[in-house]
Amino acid sequence: MSESTDDRAGFAAASDERHRERMQRKKELIDRKIARATIERGVLVVNTGNGKGKSSSGFGMLARSLGHGFKCGVVQFIKGSFATGEEAFFRRFEELDYHVMGEGFTWETQDKQRDIAAAQAAWAVAARMLSDEAYDFVLLDELNIALAHRYIAVDEVVAAVSARPPRQHVVITGRGAPDALIEVADTVTDMRVVKHAFKAGIKAQKGIEL
Repeated sequence: MSESTDDRAGFAAASDERHRERMQRKKELIDRKIARATIERGVLVVNTGNGKGKSSSGFGMLARSLGHGFKCGVVQFIKGSFATGEEAFFRRFEELDYHVMGEGFTWETQDKQRDIAAAQAAWAVAARMLSDEAYDFVLLDELNIALAHRYIAVDEVVAAVSARPPRQHVVITGRGAPDALIEVADTVTDMRVVKHAFKAGIKAQKGIEL
């Protein structure tokens, strides 16, 4: 026997009511959590893992910060041998201090001492930003790679981010984030690869990788 129109209407109404009750309970739970989050200070965000999106996320937060009128700084540690869309776009902002300090990936330079020198020079600029309360937001792009290769001392980086101005936000990207950095971070995201176009022979594309 087919279900009557009244039965279907009654089932839909009951389903809608159960949904409203679940959402109300969820809202109350989230509201309590929001009410408990009263601390206002700068946060340290670390994006790591082998998946795509670590730098993209960092530049997304940079865009938000600029939207709020923040004074921002960017230091790119590895990238530098090729042009990127984010550099072309973000250099338009006067309130942004943008430094591309890398000379390309290690397999491209094939010169360890040159890589170390470039990383150390980039870290000198980054350390200056981290000690300057004028910067509200600092993005250290691909710093984790320099740390993984031991071009920069992890302890030095941990000390600098720990001693930074209280309201300064810092985002550090790159695969292989060291445990010591993860330990002091407020937010850590480990990006996992599910699929990547490069494995299918698709070259890096403008707007996606470049």
